[in-house]
Amino acid sequence: MIILKTPDDIEIMARAAKLVAETLQVLKREVRPGITTDDLDKIAEDSIRSGGGVPAFKGYRNYPKTLCASVNEEVVHGIPSKRELKEGEIIGLDLGAIIDGFYGDSAMTLPVGPIPPRVAELLRVTEEALEAGIAQAIVGNRLSDVSHAIQRHAEAAGFSVVTEFVGHGIGRQLHEDPQVPNYGKPGSGPRLQVGMVLALEPMVNMGKSGVRILDDEWTAVTKDGSLSAHFEHTIAIQASGPPRILTTL
Repeated sequence: MIILKTPDDIEIMARAAKLVAETLQVLKREVRPGITTDDLDKIAEDSIRSGGGVPAFKGYRNYPKTLCASVNEEVVHGIPSKRELKEGEIIGLDLGAIIDGFYGDSAMTLPVGPIPPRVAELLRVTEEALEAGIAQAIVGNRLSDVSHAIQRHAEAAGFSVVTEFVGHGIGRQLHEDPQVPNYGKPGSGPRLQVGMVLALEPMVNMGKSGVRILDDEWTAVTKDGSLSAHFEHTIAIQASGPPRILTTL
């Protein structure tokens, strides 16, 4: 069941989402060779709590950390550790916060110092795929119009879209209906309407689309070892025009 949010609900969600966006900008300034993913996790938790929020991921289905930090071939759900970042790597940072019972959720993938041009293109195209999906998130369109736009943009650049993980509705729960795949044919699924709040999150691989889960039961990696990028925004469908992106400053 898709739960439509009231304007008041969305304003609370916007506070949670802004806190996530602010924290990701703090983390962006800290990403550099030599810092550990545990260091980033501590910064993230301190930022969320000092902003009046509660980390959304910590304890969720027994996840042990505040931040998901996914390096190189790690697609999503990388668990922070004592691993030090190295120049030339990429890192996906996925973060959620709760304020007054409502969730915000966002992700970005960052370079650790200089990276090769094709890797930079992977990051750029994945973020553009998110933007293409957001542009289709308007009243009257169907959910798969969003999914198709994401897939089309990523594949046009020669990359592949992960199919095992999807975007989702969000509100008083981190994951609500509907699921939002990053692939599919246009013109199917529920019609988008005012009050729907969605977390769109393309995950795009440099190689093939297949993924597997490591023994920690969380970290998803590409089967072929290729690099992967991940971007995410929480958006609210508006009565007219493009959606409101809640996870912005």
